[in-house]
Amino acid sequence: MKRYTAALLTLTLAGCGGVTSGAGDDPDKGPVNIAINAWVGYEANAAVIKHLLEEEMGYQVEEKTLKEEVAWQGFETGEVDVIVENWGHEDLKKTYIEEKKVAVEVGPTGNQGVIGWYVPQWMAEQYPDITDWNNLNKYADLFKTSESGDKGQLLDGDPSFVTNDEALVTNLKLDYKVVYSGSEAALIKAAQAATAQRKPLLFYFYEPQWLFSQESYVRVKLPAWTEGCDADPAKVACDYPDYVLDKIASKKFQDTGGDAYTLVKNFSWTNEDQNLVADYITNQGMSADDAAAKWVAEHESVWKPWIPAA
Repeated sequence: MKRYTAALLTLTLAGCGGVTSGAGDDPDKGPVNIAINAWVGYEANAAVIKHLLEEEMGYQVEEKTLKEEVAWQGFETGEVDVIVENWGHEDLKKTYIEEKKVAVEVGPTGNQGVIGWYVPQWMAEQYPDITDWNNLNKYADLFKTSESGDKGQLLDGDPSFVTNDEALVTNLKLDYKVVYSGSEAALIKAAQAATAQRKPLLFYFYEPQWLFSQESYVRVKLPAWTEGCDADPAKVACDYPDYVLDKIASKKFQDTGGDAYTLVKNFSWTNEDQNLVADYITNQGMSADDAAAKWVAEHESVWKPWIPAA
């Protein structure tokens, strides 16, 4: 496989601000603007796609760190070409794909997504009925914190993540308060401390997630999800659905992205693949670029079919 020396132009933007960069010497080779959402599994997807575009196909890539909904807005402004891990967002699909027609679905990432409420394994063993939501109020005192006051704390991550938790607490009449840790990293730190120090913790979490390969957490059973039970965000009183995580691109990128669009379309890997790269980034001190390079070097049979035929 011929390798190109791609001129790397990586731009990381915070918040909703955006910059339109100039194209490289070859306008057909980018830049490809990849939105970066703030969880490491997403970063793993983006890092591998970026590595292949740059090192195997000679494209320039720009990474743009954006909140989920802001990234969708980028399809309309031209700042974003592709979101490489989308969790549902049927409302945004309706707006940007069906109504504004500035975005398109590009197919699954291959990852199966799960969102739920969890407690550390030791709590499930010590309080066996705590994993049924019907019994949560009985244990609310265990979860009180300075942030939750006289209610039990349900710890969430970044408030921009997909979550129905405030509505769930209200509609299930739970004596709890949703407290936002602010980030995936803070959520993981709290989960690790809950296990290591046997501190009570009820928290929002999700898969794929490398942490599940290192520590055990037990999912709390919420009322079963049924089709349409979460249609009205204010009235949600059911569990989260299982997610088939997918990729979303701008219509412009679909029409003009050529082989780069085809690479993104072909990209598909397992939760185990993503967790491995995420573990390299989080626990083994690698940059996202180095983690992607290591995975690519060791998994040619997985990614080679993604590369468009010359």
